Amino acid sequence: MRTPSRLLGAGAVLLCLLAPATAAHAAPLPDDFLWGVATSGFQSEGSSPDSNWRRYSDSGRTHDAIGNSVDFRHRYTEDIARAADLGVDVFRFGVEWARLQPAAGVWDETELRYYDDVVHEITSRGMTPMITLDHWVYPGWVADQGGWADPDTVDYWLANAQKVIERYSGLGALWITINEPTVYVQKELTFGGITPDRVPQMLDRLVEVHRRAYDLIHENDPGARVSSNLAYVPAAMDALDATFVDRIRDKLDFLGVDYYYGLSPDNLTAAHAVTDAFYDINPQPDGIYHALMRYTGKFPGLPLYVVENGMPTDDGTPRPDGYTRSDHLRDHVYWLERARADGAPVIGYNYWSITDNYEWGTYRPRFGLFTVDALTDPTLTRRPTDAVTTYRDLVANGLPPGYGPERPAALCSLVNPPLSCTDPP
Repeated sequence: MRTPSRLLGAGAVLLCLLAPATAAHAAPLPDDFLWGVATSGFQSEGSSPDSNWRRYSDSGRTHDAIGNSVDFRHRYTEDIARAADLGVDVFRFGVEWARLQPAAGVWDETELRYYDDVVHEITSRGMTPMITLDHWVYPGWVADQGGWADPDTVDYWLANAQKVIERYSGLGALWITINEPTVYVQKELTFGGITPDRVPQMLDRLVEVHRRAYDLIHENDPGARVSSNLAYVPAAMDALDATFVDRIRDKLDFLGVDYYYGLSPDNLTAAHAVTDAFYDINPQPDGIYHALMRYTGKFPGLPLYVVENGMPTDDGTPRPDGYTRSDHLRDHVYWLERARADGAPVIGYNYWSITDNYEWGTYRPRFGLFTVDALTDPTLTRRPTDAVTTYRDLVANGLPPGYGPERPAALCSLVNPPLSCTDPP
């Protein structure tokens, strides 16, 4: 177990900087730990209906247009089968409001049946659906009325949520109300969905719809588990938590944590996240430990679930430093095990993502376990990366005996300062 330090002065920091990290063994993850893969609607489905993001893509302001993405809309059976072949327990996907409701008060029965089929494929293969109600996309007719600046959007959003919740209650689903709400707001601000003066208002409305959707889910599906997944930004979470997660703490059955990158004095590459050049970030797997321990301390007893974690490559090319997707996956699982050993109540982990997809304006970052060249391959062939076998082995057998991280821990992690630097594991 980790011994809390009370030495927060300069001497302790110096010791932290000079002391090499030592590998430690942790107990394997328990049998009821949930392994999963993730995807989302707009990013992967293709055949995109009119929406805020279809309009952003068509505007010429993005690096790439969405096109047909990787066509999950018509290839969902094969992608769900690939997930099942990995042995995972959970398949996360999004139900697209813009697809279900092409006009106010109008429901598309064909698209409702499509999502019925997706859910059936997941459950028939022994997996649990993790259903995302809002992954940053709303219908074009909502955009025409002002998007989140329009107070009526709250009721429109909840009507859609109720339709989905009632349809898929009783299946043991895990529910995500809103994906990464603070980044949702930032993207809307970037592309003009809201103006800067409307940022607090949009956050207020996201808080409201989460709280009301939580109650709707439990009214219809009392045993369900509900969350919103936050984007972990090192050294910034106190401020970000105050805008959303602190305001919904009483309406969470678990906390979803998305961890992609760390920060330390000798690794400032997280700055590339500002321009979405995630492939230029130098990964710090030990940061997932600090992120999980932060919320273990902040919300005692609240289960944690890593809803997204993965490593992008630059248009599918190997990383220049030789660090592979398999290395990245094993290293993060190692630190996840260490966090559990030190008391973090982590119940699950999803790899982002099952295939490459549209990363909000570009196809250049490739996160997929299966790579797909959406721009130049008309067949959209899914090709396994090295991590497919690795993930299958992890799910079945855990980490190899005596495994130590390929990537060393940061000398002074700033993921959860000051403790992540002064009191490393």
